[in-house]
Amino acid sequence: MVIAYIRPDKNFAPAHEQLQMINSYAIANNLVIDDEFVDYTSQNKRLEERKEVTQYFQSKQKATLLICDVWVLTTNMEDLIQMFSCLLKNELSVHFIKQSVIMTQQSSAMLVLGLMDQLRQRVQNESKRVIGRPKGSRSSSKFDVYINEILRFIKEGKSVSEMARILGVSRSSLKDYIESRELKQVAFGSLLPEAPNDAEAQVINTITCPN
Repeated sequence: MVIAYIRPDKNFAPAHEQLQMINSYAIANNLVIDDEFVDYTSQNKRLEERKEVTQYFQSKQKATLLICDVWVLTTNMEDLIQMFSCLLKNELSVHFIKQSVIMTQQSSAMLVLGLMDQLRQRVQNESKRVIGRPKGSRSSSKFDVYINEILRFIKEGKSVSEMARILGVSRSSLKDYIESRELKQVAFGSLLPEAPNDAEAQVINTITCPN
């Protein structure tokens, strides 16, 4: 089973950006996504408060999990250690699309530590930024909750008018959303850059040591 896991966050990446990467990756690697889990729980929620997520992953032993980046799982380092441990214990194969690496039980400890340190650096850098971002820098849309259905409709060949009627939304607004998110390209083409041959080494080399 191939699972796409999306967890939108206004400070990192909205759902449509993650789905764009995941669908492009799946197309490029001849993977068929069997299930999509869009998790709208806040990054402030700790793992013990995310029962639906933990139970879902535990029920999908030996599955292939597609996520766009490490932060999607959690931005808390303690929770990340527990999630990595449980995902590997349940023999999930985790594809980190941004890093172009796959984490399995057979992965080196250095790769796992590299992924963890990337998250540590990302969270640290985010905390140093000035509060508030330029307006519209991480825009979200009321249509984001329908993105799975819209992608399916596009693949089925439905017109924008048909989609708008089914979803009960404005045709013109939906058309603008599909075009701005490049959803037709996501549904039928690959927008993903070619993965480097030394992707694992690149992750490991990002590890920083204290001075």
